[in-house]
This record gives sequence, structure tokens and C-alpha cells, in this order.
Amino acid sequence: MRIEAVRAVPTVAGFFFDDQRAIKAGAEREGFDYRGSPRTPGFRRVREAGEALSVELELSSGEVAVGDCAAVQYSGAGGRDPLFRAREYRSRVEGAVAEALVGRDPGAFADNAAVVEGLEPDGDRLHTAVRYGVSQALLDAAARATGTTMTDVLARGYDADPAAEAIPVFGQSGDERRANAEKMLLKRVPVLPHGLFNSVEKVGEAGGELVSYLAWLAERADRIDGYEPRFHVDVYGLLGVLFGPPYDRPAVTDYFADLREAAAPYPLQIEGPMDEGGRREQIRAMAELREGLRDAGVGVGIVADEWCNTLDDVRAFVEAGAADLVQVKTPDLGGIHRSAEAVLACRGTDTRAYLGGTCNETDVSARACAHVALATDAAQVLAKPGMGFDEGFLIVTNEMRRTLARREAAGRAEVAADD
Repeated sequence: MRIEAVRAVPTVAGFFFDDQRAIKAGAEREGFDYRGSPRTPGFRRVREAGEALSVELELSSGEVAVGDCAAVQYSGAGGRDPLFRAREYRSRVEGAVAEALVGRDPGAFADNAAVVEGLEPDGDRLHTAVRYGVSQALLDAAARATGTTMTDVLARGYDADPAAEAIPVFGQSGDERRANAEKMLLKRVPVLPHGLFNSVEKVGEAGGELVSYLAWLAERADRIDGYEPRFHVDVYGLLGVLFGPPYDRPAVTDYFADLREAAAPYPLQIEGPMDEGGRREQIRAMAELREGLRDAGVGVGIVADEWCNTLDDVRAFVEAGAADLVQVKTPDLGGIHRSAEAVLACRGTDTRAYLGGTCNETDVSARACAHVALATDAAQVLAKPGMGFDEGFLIVTNEMRRTLARREAAGRAEVAADD
């Protein structure tokens, strides 16, 4: 079998591109839109419709493998690649990428993915979104060529033991943080609700709104018998704004104690407590916060997001012990195999891996990530795409359940054949 052709089709993503710098600077909400001028290069307005680029690999078997190029909601922020314009990159995929892949064996996933990672048309590496989408298609092609699942392709390639059960799914609420949390509670989502606390107004001038929200969430969860979720909220670096600069360590520790009390008895994780403007500074601040919380006996996990974008970034945060959990922000790592490597970099450490990504992905990329989560036995996986919760939860959960059932059936068939 061989790869016969490569096509690229501009498509839509599951949410929007948002200019995080403009929003943090106080861009005013106007209905669902934002009023004001963009601050991040590449943006024409503060909120823009998300874009994706579907990559199709036509195989000599007549099958077509698919992957979707997609970029995160907050593109261009925190050291990430610039805003992704699908039509601008179509020619790259159908040109340099196609030239490199046509004629290759689709079963050789690792080799094919390495070729794409190393491409430098016009002297620059391909945008992370392009590498992400093409590698998904290559993973799909390898599974088709070998008659297995994408989970099996990755697990065998990295000598990993796949999960025997579905990975805990993390639901994200968007701004409908109460209504969507209610949905999550009814569906007994393992990890919730993200919350989208991306402005001082939402967190509260002294952080009081977040404390009240967690108390409300705990009270609602208490009403469901036998339900033991984990709470995880993203504060987009705003605690560093509320309690600094300079960084007021005692005040932050006391505030985390208040958050812990409000969320009790449920485990609590806080994502992106501060944004220090660079990787080295972020690692130092996160490590200090983690140490301070540990010394004070405050049982709140901290999650790395800002400045933890690439595989090297993930390794640096893990080696420094700068987080209890690192988000592997899948589109930012480029090839999807890099996401698998990032999760596996946490093995044998006291840092867990959260296979995340963005609401601005697609159904295709979300399903591919479900296989990465299973293959590497990640601590949790994001429900995506979109901010409506239900659709992303359905896509990721069902893909994992189908895959587990398929692998179980294949295992039974193999045993029967040996007998």
C-alpha cells in the first residue's frame, strides 16, 4: 500500500480565535462579540471565526485517511505560533507536504511523521497547526494500513501499555459556567468545569467570585449520590494580576486555602495561576507556588498552561517540578506524536499529564486525541471541540468506548486463534 495523493480542504473549527491580550487588557463584551482593537499580530478583530484545514490522504487501497489542521483559541499568545489562516496554508499542504509523502508506505507512521516535522519550505518549519493535522491523517493511514486502531499504532510505536478503561474526560463550560456545569453534573463527568475565568470581573476583584462559584459547584455535586468528580478551573494567569506584582506569596497561599475550603470535599486543580511572560520566569513562579502550597498543607494542584506549549516546554516543567499537572496543548506541539511523547514524559514523575487542546479544534482532531489519551494512559483528556460541552463530551467519550470495545474484541479473537 502507498500514499497516492494529498488534498487539503479549508473547513471550519469548533469555536473562535480570541485575542487574549486584548481581552486581558479589558476588551468590552458586546453580546457574544468583543468591542475594541486587537493587540495580537495577525488578528483583524478581537474575536474571529475559527478556521481548520482538512487533510486527506488517498491510499492505493482506495481508502482515504483524514486529519484536521487546527490551532488554539488563543493563538499567538504565550509563545505560540501566529494566527492560523487555513487558505494561506492550503498550498503548503498540497505542495511541499504532498511532494514529501506521495509514494510512501502509510504503515510507517513514525517515519512519515518525522518527515513532515522536518519540512522547512521557504526556510521555515510548517505551522504547528499544519503538522498537527497532517500527522493525524498519517496516524489514521497507519491504522488503516495495519488493520488496527490509532491507539495500537501509537502504543506499539512507543512501547506503551494502553489504558484498559476510558480516560477521565474533562468538560469545559465556556461562559455558561453554571448551566453547562449542571449538564456535567447530570452526566457525571469525571473532571469539570474549566469555567473560563479569563477576566478580573469573572474571578472577582479579590477573587471572591471564584470562591463563591466553587462553593456552589460543590453544593450541587453533593446532591448526586456516589459521584466523586475532580474540580478543575482555568484562571488564565489572573491570580498573578490580583496578587501582584510583586508576587505576594502569603496572600496567594491564603487564597488557595479559601479555594480549597470552598471546593471541599472534591479534589481541586487550578490551571494557569499566573503568566510571567516567559518560560523560565513561569517555571520559577509555578515551582515557588507549588512549594508554598505544599509547605502550607494546602491541597490544591496547579496546572501548567501558559509557556508550556512544546514538547521541550513540557519536559522543562516536569523536570523542574513546576506543576502537579501539565496540559499537553495538542495543536501547539505540532505532530500528534509529539503529544504522545509529552504525556509519556510524565511517566515515573510526580507530575501527571492532561491531554488537552482547545475548543477551537474539530471532531476529527478530537477523535485522534482520544486515541493518544488511551495509548499513553493520560490522567485526563479534554472534551472538545466547542464550548457547548455536550458535543465534545460525546465525541471524545464515544471514540474511547468504541476503541476499547474493538481492542477487546481483537484480543478475544487472538486468544481464540491461539487455541
